[in-house]
Amino acid sequence: MLHKIFRFTLLLTLLISAGVVNAQEKIIDQIVAVIGQNIIKQSDVETQYAQYVAQGATTGGDEFRCQLFEEMLFQKLLLNQAELDSVKITDSQIASEIDRRMRLILSQFPSTEAFEAYQGKTVMQFKEEFKDPIKEILLAQTAEGKITEDIKVTPSEVKSFVNDMPKDSIPLINSEVEVGEIVKQPVVSIEEKNIVKEKLNKLRDEIIAGKDFAAMAVLYSEDPGSANKGGELGFVSRGELYPEFEAVAFGLKGTDISQVIETKAGFHIIQFIERRGERINVRHILMVPQVSPEALLKAKNALDSVYTQIQSGSIKFADAALKYSDDPSKNNNGIMVNAQTSSSKFPTADLDPSVFFVVDKLKVGEISKPVPMKTADGKQAYRILYLKSRTEPHRATLKDDYSYLQNLALVSKQNDATEEWIEKKVATTYIHINDDFKACKFKHKWF
Repeated sequence: MLHKIFRFTLLLTLLISAGVVNAQEKIIDQIVAVIGQNIIKQSDVETQYAQYVAQGATTGGDEFRCQLFEEMLFQKLLLNQAELDSVKITDSQIASEIDRRMRLILSQFPSTEAFEAYQGKTVMQFKEEFKDPIKEILLAQTAEGKITEDIKVTPSEVKSFVNDMPKDSIPLINSEVEVGEIVKQPVVSIEEKNIVKEKLNKLRDEIIAGKDFAAMAVLYSEDPGSANKGGELGFVSRGELYPEFEAVAFGLKGTDISQVIETKAGFHIIQFIERRGERINVRHILMVPQVSPEALLKAKNALDSVYTQIQSGSIKFADAALKYSDDPSKNNNGIMVNAQTSSSKFPTADLDPSVFFVVDKLKVGEISKPVPMKTADGKQAYRILYLKSRTEPHRATLKDDYSYLQNLALVSKQNDATEEWIEKKVATTYIHINDDFKACKFKHKWF
């Protein structure tokens, strides 16, 4: 499954660790492979290998170095195909992918400042260095996607796939649950909103009078992702922000500071920093209206009434969710959807602790009394939880785990197609490999 390992290697490449010794400073660099018009350098191989070791790997050596090298050959083969197919990747796609990966990297540090101190460069400098590598990755991913885009598996193929598996190789499925929820969010009063708007208008007046916007953001903004950066969001494209925020931000210019605007997150004032084509960089100060204890109690009392109705049998859980819940899951009978698998089943180990410790005490079909929660944007609310189903750990079966096994069968078929594609392309592509790697036991005949 070469291309699956390849994706893992790309992750290692981008999750740069400052503790990794720069292999390029330790070796005399040279070109070790040419694939079409693309090259691989010795330093590329050694840097990837060093990053693997820095992740805490306990195995390595020449065998793994050869495996990494073959994955890199595969990447360059895909890149060569993308170039032959004249695949186009836009600046917006590159920027979006860099931002996505940057969020993942920054999540491993206590703050942006800690990351920058660790790396010895700013986030913007770090992003700039990744433009070309990210473009290559997106080109390669596009080429790989075309290999497998039309591949599907039939029910009979899934059945044959499972029947051909040795019994001890059939995957073990951990305990999984299906959970429903009815969420009631307290209503923020007009008075609380007016208090926040008044505070922001006062800050806006002080900034216009000469105070520094960034300093005020550090002191007063309630956006944990940008406050310590002076409210700066970094370059974003249309479609990445709240529509109300975006409509105002993209209309700013020069030294403009917006009026107070409202979004789902709260209230904001925005300062224009810079525009690059269709992307802008702005600062903002966010303030969130507080929910009064009375409003929170009112939400709980409303759910107490819903709980009583469900328990008495006067309304079904799904109907109550549709009628009373403030969460989008109400359109799915109140059942939560696992974002990683797009199914309604959650391995218990993946459940949020605030959910697990409630449903773990429930029997299948039971509901909880209203319990406090925090929404995805950090706001206080209450919810009723419902345990729809629970499975015990077991070997996967076609009856109970068809979707899971269907995906395994699909991946296997895609792998076979990719392996066949590699064999054909190697035979028709100019490839030269340095003698230092000719002792490697490759899976494919690259020579």
